[in-house]
Amino acid sequence: MAEENITNSEQGKDEYEIDLLQLLSNLWDQRRKIVKWCICGAVIGIVVAFSIPKEYTTEVKLAPESSDSGSRAGGLGALASMAGISIGSSSGSDAVYPVLYPDVVSSVPFITGLFDVEVRTSGSDPKEMTVEKYMTTETRGPWWGYITRLPGMLFSLFKSKEEVAGDHKLDQFQLTQSETRLLDALRGSIETSVDAKTSVVSIKVVAQDPLVSAMLADTVVARLQEYITAYRTNKARQDLEYAQKLNEEARVNYFEAQQRYADYLDRNQSLSLHTAQTTRERLQNEATLAFNLYNQTAQQVQLAQAKVQETTPVYAIITPATVPVRASAPRKMFILIGFIFLAFVACSAWILFGKSSVKMFRERLGSSSKPSDSKPVETAEQ
Repeated sequence: MAEENITNSEQGKDEYEIDLLQLLSNLWDQRRKIVKWCICGAVIGIVVAFSIPKEYTTEVKLAPESSDSGSRAGGLGALASMAGISIGSSSGSDAVYPVLYPDVVSSVPFITGLFDVEVRTSGSDPKEMTVEKYMTTETRGPWWGYITRLPGMLFSLFKSKEEVAGDHKLDQFQLTQSETRLLDALRGSIETSVDAKTSVVSIKVVAQDPLVSAMLADTVVARLQEYITAYRTNKARQDLEYAQKLNEEARVNYFEAQQRYADYLDRNQSLSLHTAQTTRERLQNEATLAFNLYNQTAQQVQLAQAKVQETTPVYAIITPATVPVRASAPRKMFILIGFIFLAFVACSAWILFGKSSVKMFRERLGSSSKPSDSKPVETAEQ
């Protein structure tokens, strides 16, 4: 039995090798057809590669400052203790981490804020326009995009057109159809990623013009820094405004109390009555209290200014925005090789399996139609 199993396995290997050699022989016999198909695939690949417009990518990398609330509170506490003021120990956590930066960049307020950004195209005839105008008039797609949009264009003829007033202003709460399409297109051209280990933020902007890509990337980075800075310093700036308001009120009260005390001294220089002395002491105490309050509020203003400075984040630009020289897409060589490979696979599949499958299908159709034709003959003979 063991010898029979060994001989069967050897026969199976021989049959497998024979089948594989037979398949390779069939492909070799049809090599001219395979070459023709590969040439057709190469032609199609060239047409597709040169039909896709060029795109340029600008990448900016920045490292945000890690928010360490403990060290900041310690620095403010030391400054406050020198001034004789206690600010307490408040440990707050930052709600906008670098992991959330992609959500911030892709949000509707952030993207719509880029519509009015001024950009300039490159080339011999540069043009200055807004991002909205550039996206709607200067960008183009492949020729088959018009074919795919043709059913939608025909369907739109039977729909009522969206009426937009002449004095229409951008409303982030209710966007029009054209603004929504522009929002999706601009959002797709901006890619933001964050390295989980190093917290390095990478911002990539893709555009069909290299100068527009670089200018838009630089603007996105600047707007992101402004957003994060405004968020982190919002509470500190509110505290600073309130401290300045109190300081201004204390200054006015101190000047008024000081003026009342000086006027009283000028009018009552030769009086030695106890009532006059009491009034003078009271006015002097009021001026002193007003001065102490004014001094304390001035110190609070200085502390609030220092807190705003400490909570302002600092970003290290690792890779600044530069105008790209080479196009990042389309990769013509990969497209050409891909279409040639697909043509080779399709032709090989047709030679090895397609013809036999079609032949078997036709034979089954022929065999299924013969019994139905022979039945009337048998009944007639009976």
